Amino acid sequence: MGFQNPDQDAINEILQTKKRIAIVGLSNKPHRTSYQVSKYMQDNGYEIIPVNPTIEEAMGLKAYPSLKDVEGPIDIVNVFRRSEELPAVAEEVKGIDADVFWAQLGLLNEEVVDILEGTGMTIIMDRCIKVEHATM
Repeated sequence: MGFQNPDQDAINEILQTKKRIAIVGLSNKPHRTSYQVSKYMQDNGYEIIPVNPTIEEAMGLKAYPSLKDVEGPIDIVNVFRRSEELPAVAEEVKGIDADVFWAQLGLLNEEVVDILEGTGMTIIMDRCIKVEHATM
């Protein structure tokens, strides 16, 4: 049947209650989509944690080389990586304390569902967190 995102009410509930977001692939360049989306979420009260091994900081925040380097639980892992890289990110997510795996608009890989099966984690793919927040 294929992957299905949670319904709109469930997505809205996530955005209303989950406030700590690790952004995998966050760029330190303000013109990049990952930066703009993250800045919007930060401006709307979310704690942003940059995760990118190629930068030291983004948006004035310390960047972590991987999810396992982030201290404490993560509410949402928001991924800005190519669809073919999502399974590797999902494998990393399995080893941390996170509630939601969220792949940005245009990103979808059904392997993620198999990898995260049994974790209790909510999976959202091919949806923009900024758009979903703005339309709540």
